[in-house]
Amino acid sequence: MSVTRRNGRWQARYRDETGRQHSKMFDRKIDGTHWEADELAKIGNGSWIDPRSGKVTFKEYADDWLAIQPLRPTTLARYEQSLRLNIYPRLGHRPISSVRPSHVQAMIAALSDHLSASSVRLNVVVTSGIFKAAVLDRRLASNPCLGVKLPEVHPDRIEIMTTAQVVALQEAMPPEWRPIVLLGAGAGLRQGEALGVVKERIDFLRLQLRVDKQLINLPGEQPRLAPVKTKTSVRTIPLPQVVIDALAAHLAGYPTDDGRQPALIFPATSRQQFSKIWRAATKRAGLPQSVTYHSLRHYYASLLIRHGESVKAVQERLGHSSAVTTLNIYSHLWPDSDDRTRAAVDEVLGASVHSACTAPEATG
Repeated sequence: MSVTRRNGRWQARYRDETGRQHSKMFDRKIDGTHWEADELAKIGNGSWIDPRSGKVTFKEYADDWLAIQPLRPTTLARYEQSLRLNIYPRLGHRPISSVRPSHVQAMIAALSDHLSASSVRLNVVVTSGIFKAAVLDRRLASNPCLGVKLPEVHPDRIEIMTTAQVVALQEAMPPEWRPIVLLGAGAGLRQGEALGVVKERIDFLRLQLRVDKQLINLPGEQPRLAPVKTKTSVRTIPLPQVVIDALAAHLAGYPTDDGRQPALIFPATSRQQFSKIWRAATKRAGLPQSVTYHSLRHYYASLLIRHGESVKAVQERLGHSSAVTTLNIYSHLWPDSDDRTRAAVDEVLGASVHSACTAPEATG
């Protein structure tokens, strides 16, 4: 297209790939010529962004994005909560093309005042995922989350429960809930996995438990069974005799043969209801309120490590996605290898050197 003089200024015009005309006014002809050439070059290389596409608000685009994501129900609920409580109040009203890295950085600073570093990072992950999709949709030229500074995460050192505390907690639970303590401490189950154990998944002959479901309850819904957290969370756990005995006694005292399939071995309850039962039990047992169901999972991992299980074995028992995750959480529990290194060298090399030094000298 051409650059023409209008009303004392220069108007540059071009047509996009659909034939729609776009124009812009300039004070100098050379500026209009450069702009027109740049826009046509972008159309040619596929990087052109329709100026109108970025006018949709961040909230409008994010709502559409969230509706088509193939996420697990629990993850979807967590993303929705992050958007509603933390992201929309700060970015939701802005046209998506107007959001700058400084706006995202300001959101990070505001959230850091009342959220943990890991929670702030989760909110940025959600925000960045939405902008990344907008770039792929050619609504934006770049993702404004790239290059922002995130708060550092300093993981707390895990405090491992003592065996005496585990026993005290089990005794403090109501009778119908006592085996759930052993499922955490003796099998390493997550809370949702333990609540979702069904009779059909317990193999009393082979002393095994198949973990492939968890109990979830989304806002406004009744608790229900759903797939476990990830593919690696699906696992078969060898059950120790103490856990098998507890489950057998529990099923004898609280039978689940009521015709329902699958048959939950614990009452179907919401996470909130179980939290009340848990808090009351920890109080009766004299344990700090920082003790959660996940503390039993840490106890289980510490037992495996103490008795010489490998990183790979611990990873598989816990259903971690990788050995890196296992090491990031529990590396401090593995015995220090320095002494083993010294002993290995001394046993082989040290003995040989010692023999050579103490051997009698040959006489002429």
